Amino acid sequence: MVELTILPRELNMPGPTTTLIARHKTGPAASSHAHGREDHVWARRILIGAALIFMLLFLVVPLVAVFTEALRKGLDAYFQAFQDPAAQSAIRLTLTVALIVVPLNTLFGLSAAWAITKFDFKGKNILLTLIDLPFAVSPVIAGLVFVLIFSHTWWGVWFSENVCHVIFDTPGIVLATIFVTFPFVAREIIPLMQAQGADEELAAVSLGANGWQTFCRVTLPNIKWGLLNGIILCNARAMGEFGAVSVVSGHIRGKTNTIPLHIEILYNEYQFSASFAIASLLTLLGIATLVIKAIIENRHEPGNGGVQH
Repeated sequence: MVELTILPRELNMPGPTTTLIARHKTGPAASSHAHGREDHVWARRILIGAALIFMLLFLVVPLVAVFTEALRKGLDAYFQAFQDPAAQSAIRLTLTVALIVVPLNTLFGLSAAWAITKFDFKGKNILLTLIDLPFAVSPVIAGLVFVLIFSHTWWGVWFSENVCHVIFDTPGIVLATIFVTFPFVAREIIPLMQAQGADEELAAVSLGANGWQTFCRVTLPNIKWGLLNGIILCNARAMGEFGAVSVVSGHIRGKTNTIPLHIEILYNEYQFSASFAIASLLTLLGIATLVIKAIIENRHEPGNGGVQH
């Protein structure tokens, strides 16, 4: 360790009035400080190594296993799995459900976030609690609730008989997926809107902007990256949902099976190559979602070229 000592210079010499004398400091204090730094370095290396090993075992190895099993019988068998009409039906249904669910949950998330962050009203905390409800309730329980509502209540039975069939059909899958995924958009933008406050909106209103103009020109540009992040997470969960959809779908092959349910059926029938091939498609969709999410977060970070508001 180096110790700096400040000494006065001669009064009759030009230049600074003080000079610095450096000398090495030794002893127990310097030794303990060096050992502390070494312990800190080793602790950091151990934690980083443990994290890397965990990611390798629980993320990288399963991903490699999925693609290895999917391609075990060659590319012909891999692409043949997607020629199955049941597989094509499952892919179409999954995309259809996502196209319905994501816009509805986006609209709900924007409305809920606007109401919670811009207004004070009775029941505000209850609304926040209800938004978090799907995180606390098992998706299987949510699916059972919809089955009970539309098959064991008089108005649910009347609705299924006179309006549209819900359980064991596409509307039931849509309802179950909406319930499971509706917190994602709201929970992404509520903290963001709370942190930004209402000063800019109030300034826009004072300048004569109406509510729609204030939302489109002030609020939406400020939350656009958080909103896109929430939409991406909502879409990923909608395409990969299994529990609630499994209960309400009825597992009707070629009609109510989504991609996760079709993978389960193929695996239970010992069609391992086909099941892993379809699973690889879902894996690629998940990886693409993560890449898009990382790009959005990178653009949103200060100093990375993203526009900050």
